[in-house]
Amino acid sequence: MSHTLLPFLLFALASSISPGPTNLLILAQGAHHGLRASLAPMLAACGAAAAIVLLVGLGLGEVLLRHPLAQQLMSWAGVLWLSWLAWRMLRAAGEPLQAGNAGGFSAWSAATLQLVNPKVWLMAVAVIGVFATPLLPVWHLALVFLLVAVPCMAVWALLGAGSARWLRSSRALRLFNQSLAGVLLVSAWSALLV
Repeated sequence: MSHTLLPFLLFALASSISPGPTNLLILAQGAHHGLRASLAPMLAACGAAAAIVLLVGLGLGEVLLRHPLAQQLMSWAGVLWLSWLAWRMLRAAGEPLQAGNAGGFSAWSAATLQLVNPKVWLMAVAVIGVFATPLLPVWHLALVFLLVAVPCMAVWALLGAGSARWLRSSRALRLFNQSLAGVLLVSAWSALLV
């Protein structure tokens, strides 16, 4: 095992399991639509994040560093999109849970969210800058990140699905959605303003 693999595994675990916009949306998806409906967005989000690690390692990170305006535009687009999603959560705060319904957070939305999620880009730049070595090439890092991210995000989907039984009352559901919307806003804006 490479001397950088274990530290990278710990980094991937910490960045994948920690609360962030995508994890919060997967939590809400699990609560509202069940575990099965969370699988496609979960896999899409993890795959997109791993692809971003790969692209940053293949040179996109350097291009972005040379164009700070592009970085700012991506960050603002991400924050605005996440703010819109938080607004949708607030508007649907008291709607009844509908497990198995096809609505909610789609795989396409989850994947494209990663493109504008500031947390994912910061993580990808850190991964490449700190952990990429000849013994641990970029494509290995992307693959390992994917293998770590999937079970971490599954924890959020399971937490959401498990919380559905406590969210039967409209008051509990409203509080849950309002809390998630608030945390989503704080998560999105803090990534941009920090």
